[in-house]
Amino acid sequence: MILKKYSLKSMNWFKNSLKDSFIRKRNKNNLRSRAWFKLEELDNYLKIFKKGMNIVDLGSSPGSWSQYAQKKIGLTGSIIACDILPMKKISNVIFVLGDISNFLIFEKLVSLSKNKICNVIMSDIAPNISGISIIDNEKFFYLCDVVLNVAFKILDKNGILIFKLFQGVGFKEYLKKIFKHFVIVKIFKPNSSRANSREVFIIASQRKI
Repeated sequence: MILKKYSLKSMNWFKNSLKDSFIRKRNKNNLRSRAWFKLEELDNYLKIFKKGMNIVDLGSSPGSWSQYAQKKIGLTGSIIACDILPMKKISNVIFVLGDISNFLIFEKLVSLSKNKICNVIMSDIAPNISGISIIDNEKFFYLCDVVLNVAFKILDKNGILIFKLFQGVGFKEYLKKIFKHFVIVKIFKPNSSRANSREVFIIASQRKI
């Protein structure tokens, strides 16, 4: 028998996972990822989702946010999801495989959203993390700009934009950018976010333009 060697980092991650109550709840409820609980907390806090809504889910794979939203909006609503990684099929969810920063994928998303009022755009997109704050945040700001471009194109004026952002270098400056385009901007840190994570979620509504 060959024993596989694991790095100290991998072993620490495994030990922390065993202690993580949200991972245990995910496994117990057969959910796609623990990210489900982050969106659930956001929704409980702000009452975002309603029956019949049209939603765009960016960075959707493995699909827990689409899964949660679909449960809330029912069969009269619709969800268009997009990710560079494959996602297993979810009932009543249209999935687009590709990079949203690619013009052709962007246009496909816009085309699919045509003739629908887009009530919510939600994004759990994050870059590959290097551990160097200034580099990671610059990557994050670029991805957030991509999400904003989608919002400017298809989000209803009274719609809601939800996206992830890292605290750290440039965070306050980027928030000012959000305030230029939305009347209401809230910052939320879910309890289900890992304690050592710098992630927060921005909830922006009442688009100015």
